[in-house]
Amino acid sequence: MSHANAAASPVIDALVAAFGADEVLAGDASPRHLKDWSGVAGGVPLAILRPRSTDELSRMVAICHAHGQRVVAQGGLTGLVGGAVPGEGEVVVSLERMNRIESIDVDSGTATVQAGAVLQAVQDACCEAGALLAVDLGARGSCQLGGNVATNAGGNRVIRYGNTRESVLGLEVVLADGTVLSMMNRMAKNNAGMDLKHLFIGSEGVLGIVTRVVLRLQPLPRGTSTALVALQDYTAALRFLRHAQQSLSGQVSAFEIMWRDYLETAVEANRLRRPLAGDYPVYVLIDMHCGQPETDGQRFEAMLEQAIEAGWILDAAIAQSVADAEAFWAIRDGIAEVLRDYAPTLNFDVSVPVADIGDCAARVRANLERDWPQLRALFFGHVGDGNLHVVVCRVPQDADSLHRIEDAVYSVVREQGGSVSAEHGIGRLKRDWLHYSRSEAEIALMRTLKTALDPQGILNPGRMI
Repeated sequence: MSHANAAASPVIDALVAAFGADEVLAGDASPRHLKDWSGVAGGVPLAILRPRSTDELSRMVAICHAHGQRVVAQGGLTGLVGGAVPGEGEVVVSLERMNRIESIDVDSGTATVQAGAVLQAVQDACCEAGALLAVDLGARGSCQLGGNVATNAGGNRVIRYGNTRESVLGLEVVLADGTVLSMMNRMAKNNAGMDLKHLFIGSEGVLGIVTRVVLRLQPLPRGTSTALVALQDYTAALRFLRHAQQSLSGQVSAFEIMWRDYLETAVEANRLRRPLAGDYPVYVLIDMHCGQPETDGQRFEAMLEQAIEAGWILDAAIAQSVADAEAFWAIRDGIAEVLRDYAPTLNFDVSVPVADIGDCAARVRANLERDWPQLRALFFGHVGDGNLHVVVCRVPQDADSLHRIEDAVYSVVREQGGSVSAEHGIGRLKRDWLHYSRSEAEIALMRTLKTALDPQGILNPGRMI
């Protein structure tokens, strides 16, 4: 769309008059704003808005509200459910310029950031100040804190520190009419009425646009012990997890499972070295945050030795350096290259009770091999929090096949009382499957909240509900 065509819209006229062409780009002026990692096909928006402050964003949204203009909020565009992909005729609000780290208060254990701040930049700044931001995921170099909050992102450290929700103390949000709702609480304890921030954490931008965040920080570990271990099956992995948690007194900070198919594919796609010489059915990447690196390291090694003696693990490679640990993590975080090399893919992010993950994976694999023996399916996930990822590679693109493959996965999840979305959200791709995990009454209440806060339905329309 040209500037001339965009300007033919009254809402674009009003936005350009108020903010100028630098902050109101024509919809086709920036192709990177037209898609995210999901591969969902969208449309060309009327314009891309790039506010620098909450006040500017508030005024932009108020103008859109006055014209009944649909708006889609964008963060780092690392989502896998199409929630940030614009539809034809929508207006994009990109938070990329609202990326300031406002303050880091180590004594209070808080960091205050704008929503467009990139996760890794905030992690690094907190580390330099002597504190840990526990939110961590593979897209750390691109994803933004506002998007992490809007999707209640999970990631690698949930087993010890919880989802993003547990790291959020306060929020600032712009509502559908432009009202700024300030909930910038900096205390761990605050029971002065309803804690409204939880309405917006995980609501995927359909109730309001997150603009600033107060994050809870953790003590910075003095060291980390990391190992990649090989196991016979999921039952052994579960026993090993319980042993590790008990032996290390709750210091396990990551416990990532990879079935053979995923590890082999990630190693190949990323041209990585295999840490273990043998070929094993299941692998676990285990990580421990240490307070006393030398003595804790000895405890970590003793825990592994006990697990080998008990027969729960078959082999182990212990990281001897930071470079070793990064090499192990490169395998687990190598999913982006897998998605690139084996496109088109269908990506599943589901959760079931921890004890049922092995059975869930086996049943899903059996369903896929029965009906699509030619397809490669990769299994990995976060065992400690019940999260299983499945990537089905080079899938046929006709609607019937896609639906049947999805049902092959989601039907198992529904039967096990699980969730069709563990950490990526619903967006567009999972909207029609939401009823597999939420009751009619729950979905009705979601719609009631949406109508109350956004009666015109202009914020992220067609996403989630």
